[in-house]
Amino acid sequence: MSVTIPKGAFGSDIGQKLKEAGVVKSVDAFVAAQSQNPDGKKIQAGVFLLKKEMSAAAAVKLMLDPKSQDNLIVPPGQRNAKIYADIDKKLQIPDGTTKAVAKKEFKTFGLPDWANDNSNIKDPLEGFLYPGTYGAAKGMKPETVLKQMVAQANDNYDAIDLSAKAKALNLDSPLQVITVASLVQAEGKTHDDFRKMAEVVYNRLKTTNTETNRYLQFDSTFNYLKGQSNIHISESEINSNKDPYNTYTQKGLPPGPIDNPGAEALAAALNPTHDGWIYFVATDGQNKTEFAKTYAEFQALKDKFNASTGN
Repeated sequence: MSVTIPKGAFGSDIGQKLKEAGVVKSVDAFVAAQSQNPDGKKIQAGVFLLKKEMSAAAAVKLMLDPKSQDNLIVPPGQRNAKIYADIDKKLQIPDGTTKAVAKKEFKTFGLPDWANDNSNIKDPLEGFLYPGTYGAAKGMKPETVLKQMVAQANDNYDAIDLSAKAKALNLDSPLQVITVASLVQAEGKTHDDFRKMAEVVYNRLKTTNTETNRYLQFDSTFNYLKGQSNIHISESEINSNKDPYNTYTQKGLPPGPIDNPGAEALAAALNPTHDGWIYFVATDGQNKTEFAKTYAEFQALKDKFNASTGN
């Protein structure tokens, strides 16, 4: 059976939940067992798979075992499409259920008033299913899980004055800060790349940018609109697509975030480097990104990429 322990619950609160579920006989027994276990205080919020009529000591021990935690992990950079599918799987509900609920009910999930500020946004919850660990088990409703994620996003975004940050970064809205962070997350291969990647975004957005003329030209935005992850995209395919998310044919930022960025990508979006980076290439096609300040340097990196990937 699954038992949900809310965020900020004390030992007595956890004991009460377990007693109500028939897992332990008394709250006091659980509190005593938790205090006697050296790791007892490490029990965190989440959904736990437990058994009826356990001893309090056995319940504490099982709750400290990661295998007992029926949680869903959202890694930084995960797109909503994957999260929806993962929720369906965890809750053991038909494929597409969570996606349908998200589309129909998103206005009831507690999004900030600055969210969904563009009519071309494909999914208003993109960027608001915050990376982390969430309780998700059979019997729960998808909206319950989604609301947890949005609440976590709000907590993290509220801790930053995004309106002031947006102005300081010459962005139009708080949502654009999250959009930049999502691009940084998608294009940066390592944490060391993130601040440089943020600078590339801001330099390309400048009205004085004569290198790419305010076109971001990010494959990640095209992959997002296509629902794919492809490192080999033909020029004819990308240049013939006029979707608002295609940053090869549309100037400026895409209408909204393209994934759910983590704290490090967001920090980088708020604090980019100032070294003149405007180009980058994942030179091995996978894990190594190199940056350039001129078109000639960029072409050299492109040749390196073609050589390494056999293009």
